[in-house]
Amino acid sequence: MDAQRKPLDAGAVSVMVLLCLIWGVGHVAAKFTAQGISLVFQSGIRSVVATGLLLAWVHFHRIALWERDRTFWPGIFAGLLFAAEFIFIFAGLAMTDAACMVVFVYLAPCMTAFGLHFLIPQERLNARQWAGVVLAFAGVAVAFGDGFAGSRGTLLGDFFGLLGALFWAATTVLIRTTRLASVSAPKTLFYQLAVSGPVLLAASALMGEPGVTQLSPLVAAAFVYQCVVVAFASFLTWFWLLRHYLAARLAVLTFLTPLFGVIAGVVLLGEPLTAFFAVAAALVGAGIYLVNLKS
Repeated sequence: MDAQRKPLDAGAVSVMVLLCLIWGVGHVAAKFTAQGISLVFQSGIRSVVATGLLLAWVHFHRIALWERDRTFWPGIFAGLLFAAEFIFIFAGLAMTDAACMVVFVYLAPCMTAFGLHFLIPQERLNARQWAGVVLAFAGVAVAFGDGFAGSRGTLLGDFFGLLGALFWAATTVLIRTTRLASVSAPKTLFYQLAVSGPVLLAASALMGEPGVTQLSPLVAAAFVYQCVVVAFASFLTWFWLLRHYLAARLAVLTFLTPLFGVIAGVVLLGEPLTAFFAVAAALVGAGIYLVNLKS
C-alpha cells in the first residue's frame, strides 16, 4: 500500500500550488462571508452543500461508496476530527485576522510530518528536509510573536488556529495509518463532509450564532466559492493526492498557503502587513526550498 505512494512530480507540485492558493483565499472568503452568515454556521452549511455535490459527482462517475471495507469507524472518527478542526478555525476567525488564521493553521504540515515520520517508514524525512521543516516552523513562530506584540489579531483567535492545525494534522495521520488509506478519495471526503455538517451546525446552535443575517450578492458569491471550490473540489483533489503521493512531502508544500493567505488578506480585506510577517514569509519560503531540494 505504501509502495504505491510516489515522490512529488511536476504535476503534483503544480496541483498543490493551486490548492494552496484556493485554501489561502478560502480563509479570506470565510471572513468576508461573516458579514452576512455566521462563521461556524457557514462552515456547517458548506459541508452539507459539498456533501450533496459529492454524492452527485459519485453517482455520475459510478463510484462505489457503500461497500463494506471496515472503514466505518475510522471514517466517523475522521469526520469528527474534521469538524473539530473547522469549529476552531471558524470560531477563531471572529477574533483574529484571516491572514493570522491561515498562518497558524498551517502549523499542521509540521505536525503531520512529525507524526508520519515515526509511523510510516516511507514517510521519513532526512536531515536536510527536517531542517526545512524547522525553518518553516520558525517562520510561523515569528508570525505568532507578532500576536504577542499586539500588532494584529488576538491571542485567543491565534490559539484557536493552533488547535485547528492540531486537529487537521490528526485527521491526515489517521487517514494515512488506517484502512482509509486504501479507499477512494471520494469516500474519504464523504466521511468528513457527511459527519462534519451536522456536528458543525449543532456547534453553531450551541454557540448561539444567528445564522444568516444579511445576504448580499458578494457574500453569496464568497459562500458559493467556499462550498464548490474549497469544500468540494479542492478537498477531493487533496485526498486524491494523499492516496497517490507521499503525504509528508505534500503536507510540507502546503506552507505556501500562508503566503497566499496573507497576500489575499491584505489585498481583499485591507488587513495590515507587518515586518514580522515579511520575515515569516521569507523563513517559510526557505523551508520549502530545503524540503523539496533534490539530492
